[in-house]
Amino acid sequence: MTHRMLQRILGQSIRARLTAGATLVLVAFIAAAGWAVQRAHTDSVRASHFAQLQGTVYLLLAGTEVDTDGTLVMPPSFPEPRLSLPGSGLYASVRNQARDTQWRSSSSLNASAPFLQEVAVGQWRFETTGAGGRDYLAVAYGVRWVLGNQAVPLTVSVLEDDAAFQREVAAFARTLWTWLGGAGFLLLLSQAALLHWGLSPLRRVTGEIQRIERGEQVEVQQHYPSEIAALTDNLNTLIRQERVRQTRFKEALSFLAHSLKTPLAVLRGATDDPGPLRATVAEQVQRMDDIVQHQLGRAGAIGSARFVAYLRLAPILARVRDALAKVHAGKKLAFTLDCPDDLEWRIDEGDAFEILGNLMDNASKWAVHRVAVQVSQGVQGLTIRVDDDGPGFPENTASVLQLHVRADEKVPGHGVGLAVVNDLVSSHQGHLQLTRCAWGGARVEITLPAP
Repeated sequence: MTHRMLQRILGQSIRARLTAGATLVLVAFIAAAGWAVQRAHTDSVRASHFAQLQGTVYLLLAGTEVDTDGTLVMPPSFPEPRLSLPGSGLYASVRNQARDTQWRSSSSLNASAPFLQEVAVGQWRFETTGAGGRDYLAVAYGVRWVLGNQAVPLTVSVLEDDAAFQREVAAFARTLWTWLGGAGFLLLLSQAALLHWGLSPLRRVTGEIQRIERGEQVEVQQHYPSEIAALTDNLNTLIRQERVRQTRFKEALSFLAHSLKTPLAVLRGATDDPGPLRATVAEQVQRMDDIVQHQLGRAGAIGSARFVAYLRLAPILARVRDALAKVHAGKKLAFTLDCPDDLEWRIDEGDAFEILGNLMDNASKWAVHRVAVQVSQGVQGLTIRVDDDGPGFPENTASVLQLHVRADEKVPGHGVGLAVVNDLVSSHQGHLQLTRCAWGGARVEITLPAP
């Protein structure tokens, strides 16, 4: 498997990435821990062997004698039987440095034992040395033997073949790595089981999404842990928005097909009487344009704004006001805008222009002298209030909104603006209310809940 293939697999699978990462960490930890434990055990065993060799040195010192002329006098045997057995692996020597003479234990006969020769008086030497293709643990001690006015410097040296030491270390290493390997394998199995259990919600989400794609269910239905609950909630929101958008487009096409039948029939009938043809065509074209604008507004509404960036509303109001002031320049309307400069709301810019533009345009058409717009944010959400000093709405305001559900049933004079606004507000789960303001004119109040 090439490095690129490994990267591709790890990049596509969370399980593979977690398994590979946890395995590397586990192997590194076990290797480091095993090495540290083995190193500590080796040092401990070596220290133990050196301590035993020190005991042998003390044993030799207890049995060593020096006669009056400085000659070493050694006992024929020692309590340590290996010193008397040739090739036993434990060798000893006592060297008289003054006379350059040396006593060697019976075990060292025919053995090339590399004894430590010179050691300062009162000092210990601990070394690992080798000779003849073998390694030894060596301990030596320097002592001054006092005979009257004469001091004889002696070096007591003990060697031990490190074969026993290596066997002990190797046996521990085998046991250690066997247990660590078994523990690591069990940990990997436990890790795999935990990953399988921990990633089961993702597998269930995947299964539900596949069923949604096949049309077997409409949205994610099961409950999931908090870490992915937000993901599934947002996914359901997207699915609902897409479903609403598709329904809106279908309805728009259906409404267009139905609504345009009447104007087209009128145009066909007008061709039989060419007298009023021009006026009839202009009227019906205007009507069809209103129908198309209404249905396009309904179909293009963004709706829920959970995934839309925050938008400052004060600049939108100012732009709409400036545009309407030019359109209705002859009426010299006074526009009053009450909106905090820092007020932001999650809403699509096109929806904001559609709502505010239609409300202010409708108010400008009916206003005599002034139009007031107030936008505020409170506990209930965003409130938009548009007042004018015109004649106001009829008393049965509910019928006005009901009539505007269908573009081909509009109330003369109000246009399709309020119908588009009503649909947009509904798509945002908001509320639209038509009342009279303190001036006696119309008031349109909209409340949009927080997305």
